[in-house]
Amino acid sequence: MRQDPFGNGGQGGVRRRVGGLRWWVLIAFALYAGWYWLSNRSTDALTGETVLIDKNISPEDEKALGLQAYDEILQQERPLPADSEISRQVREIAQRLIAKVPEVEDALAAENNMTAPHVERAFEWDVRVLDSEQANAFCLPGGKMAVYTGLVPVAQNADAMAVVMGHEISHALLRHGAQRMTEQKLAQIGQAAGAMSGMDAQQMQAVMSVYGYGRALPYARKQESQADEMGLMLAAAACYDPNAAIPLWERMEQASGGSGQPEFASTHPDPGTRIERLKALMPKALQYRARFCSASGTAAAAP
Repeated sequence: MRQDPFGNGGQGGVRRRVGGLRWWVLIAFALYAGWYWLSNRSTDALTGETVLIDKNISPEDEKALGLQAYDEILQQERPLPADSEISRQVREIAQRLIAKVPEVEDALAAENNMTAPHVERAFEWDVRVLDSEQANAFCLPGGKMAVYTGLVPVAQNADAMAVVMGHEISHALLRHGAQRMTEQKLAQIGQAAGAMSGMDAQQMQAVMSVYGYGRALPYARKQESQADEMGLMLAAAACYDPNAAIPLWERMEQASGGSGQPEFASTHPDPGTRIERLKALMPKALQYRARFCSASGTAAAAP
């Protein structure tokens, strides 16, 4: 059956396709994505930034997912004994950081004329040291934390370790996990739109690449910068030296061999960019240290 250039068949049916795509499907999904984006935006009190968190994802949901992930990790990784020297040192750092969370949150929120949400009030803090060569650490939603032994020789001292752990704690406090889940839903909406509109694999790959480089990766880098700033303030408030952050990230770059991806293709800022930003934040960090550091603030109940 011959078709005319506008897709009309011999019986007069309208297929609503141009160039192989069902454009009405794309438009419908675009409208839905726009509604989803607008209805789930909010202002983060701790950063003053507009963030996207699905209103159906509660802090309790995040906490449950964090606990599940933590249990799975502990089944696969080998924690050091709780009474080992490094475990005690890491626990002490965690205690001091956790003790300062409420004050730092209130101070950051006040800078934005807002009230801190204090999601940490529902956290069940725990910290382990995992025997692994990874130079890494994490803090899951709900306060479950771990430091890998491979980070110890890179950190070299308690001040630098506090900067890393403060950074990881900040990810949980800023609800970056919920933000990532929401971004994943946006990506899924786009993938569904492409599949139902008749996009081929090459077109779909091109669209997702544009989304990744234009939205997802910059968003991830912004989260890292936010955690850098809050983590630095947290370490300073807990009486650690924020200046340790600069040589720390220089060592981190050396440990990685300096062969990372270009910044535009990475979820993390370039080490040089990160260091320059930390240098710019140092006066503020020192103010937080002078304001919140006290002998009484260096002790807290063990997480």
